[in-house]
Amino acid sequence: MSTLPLARFKVIDLSRVRAGPTAVRQLADWGADVIKVEAPEGDSGLGGERHGPDFQQLHRNKRSLTLNLKQPDGLAILKKLVETADVVVENYRPDVKFRLGVDYESLRAINNRLVYASISGFGQDGPYRDRPGFDQIAQGMGGLMSITGLPGQGPVRVGIPVADLTAGIFAAMGILVALLEREVSGEGQWVQSSLLGAQISMLDFQAARWLIGHEVPGQAGNNHPTSIPTGVFATKDGHINIAAAGDDIYRRLCKALGAEHLASDPAFSSGADRLRNRDRLNEEIGKITRGRSSAEWIEALNKAGVPSGPIYRMDEVFADPQVRHLGITRRMPHPVLGEVELVGQPIELSRTPWDIRSVTPEQGEHTDAVLRELGYDPAAITDLRARGVV
Repeated sequence: MSTLPLARFKVIDLSRVRAGPTAVRQLADWGADVIKVEAPEGDSGLGGERHGPDFQQLHRNKRSLTLNLKQPDGLAILKKLVETADVVVENYRPDVKFRLGVDYESLRAINNRLVYASISGFGQDGPYRDRPGFDQIAQGMGGLMSITGLPGQGPVRVGIPVADLTAGIFAAMGILVALLEREVSGEGQWVQSSLLGAQISMLDFQAARWLIGHEVPGQAGNNHPTSIPTGVFATKDGHINIAAAGDDIYRRLCKALGAEHLASDPAFSSGADRLRNRDRLNEEIGKITRGRSSAEWIEALNKAGVPSGPIYRMDEVFADPQVRHLGITRRMPHPVLGEVELVGQPIELSRTPWDIRSVTPEQGEHTDAVLRELGYDPAAITDLRARGVV
């Protein structure tokens, strides 16, 4: 019996691509019993090929059941699963779940303790409810692309599907809140998140600059939009990040650079002055940082209490000693790929850890086992297969 903190919860994963699987992955890594429901033809191509890096990263710690929900017997199997499930997660377009008969009200009638989570592009209602959702569309509509990139460059997407990922993480948080509330009320509820809503939430202080300050933020490139000097500086052998926000850290930076004159220069005496004269200040700092290697500056600046760090390629990220110390990855044997290494959770609890217990399953790998748990005998399972139900 698993001792992981979410082991008592059964989760039915009807989701595909990225946002939904990301939500479910949070629950699976902490021990939830996840049954991934796939169409009989499988989900490959929806999140990359099954044995590709993306699909493998998304679907570990799950069991795979193939099920044709367009057939009455397939829908009946899903409803039997729902009878004892705690959570259902789906990211169909809002109209699709009603057409299939797997919407919240339909499943709540079977199990009123069910926590049902929906992730969509734009929300479950409103003028855009039926539009297909895609991460880059949400990045654009959510304002992120207008503040990313170099000044005057034009809109730039960020390098990860941030709207997908955060919509999934927010959904997982909503599921956990609903499960906690269920302990009081005894009833489940409908949890909703969207790519657009998640992206807007992640704007954080940039949104506040408009909503409260009525300032439209623009592109600042590698510079922090408001805290100067914070940005990328060239060195003798590459580039480093320096973050010298606030007067005290700025003075420490100037001393570490051997450039006390920059601290006393009236053009840079306050945060507002440094923001106004950002380009000139960055140029002065860059003249100095080019004189030593990245490693030398990172050592010297951090010793002086000035935040500074390297700018890694992906291979360098996972070679860093602090990253290795964090233990954020796990190595697992895979029946097709050999040993694989996967990124895990960035959260640690003192008594109850997360775990990667199994790699992404093969298509329908657990179909027979799940059906047996529901009471189907071998003859019935053979018949379901013959009729294309599973």
